[in-house]
Amino acid sequence: MQLSTTWLNQLPLKDIQSVRPVSGGDINAAFAIETANNRYFLKVQPNRGRAFFDHEVDGLTHLSRAVRTPKVIASGTIETDGYLLLGWVTAGHGSQAQLGQAVAHLHQQRAERFGLDNDFTLGKIPKINTWQTDWATFYNHQRLDVLVKLARQQGLWSATRETHFQRLRANLLAQPHMHQVQPSLLHGDLWSGNYLFNAAGEPVLIDPDIFYGDREMDFAMTTIFGGFDADFYASYQATYPLDAGYQERLPQYQLYYLLAHLNLFGETYGPAVDRTLANY
Repeated sequence: MQLSTTWLNQLPLKDIQSVRPVSGGDINAAFAIETANNRYFLKVQPNRGRAFFDHEVDGLTHLSRAVRTPKVIASGTIETDGYLLLGWVTAGHGSQAQLGQAVAHLHQQRAERFGLDNDFTLGKIPKINTWQTDWATFYNHQRLDVLVKLARQQGLWSATRETHFQRLRANLLAQPHMHQVQPSLLHGDLWSGNYLFNAAGEPVLIDPDIFYGDREMDFAMTTIFGGFDADFYASYQATYPLDAGYQERLPQYQLYYLLAHLNLFGETYGPAVDRTLANY
């Protein structure tokens, strides 16, 4: 995607001196913008309008109360494109122990119920965040069921997967832990690509997909693709210990993220889904 001078002139910036494409994931076009005095990170979602970034802005606002995040400068619509303008974070090096402590502090942010004030349905993976008082109900109906329905629609489901999935659902409903969870603020997509360290070595969380849920769900995501070491886990546990038995519960939360990847990328993730479902 190329941004015209006319387009760029509608940003709330003065004296833009350079604009260059940068890596920003597979969802948005991303650019580094330099003005006479500052540097910015710009995300653009073609033809989607401002509403596409409302959830991310809300997430960064929530997260910033507990951890470091990029500063939101502005968001809006230019022509038909949605944009999100953030302060630039100069990358540095930091400790996994500090990162673990930061995530623990995030999870200490609480709510009375599970969910969020708004859904996010503009992306490829819909997030139904209707408030619930019971975590088992929320996780079954508003996370797993949504992705299984989508997999069926895309021809990515089978009778074998359905059999194991129904056993898992019954297991979740019967699990004492699922009815004792306290709602924590979750990052929602806590993989290694969604954190960095700034120039001062401080951990910064980016690209949130927030809601209030079981913190073990964020924890499970850290275990799927790597990027978190023993210092991270030790520091997290020292700051905010997880409940006994969490290791045995990790697969039930890993499944959600594997189902998301199954829907996004197809049968490449089928074997991982099947191995996880085989536990039930």
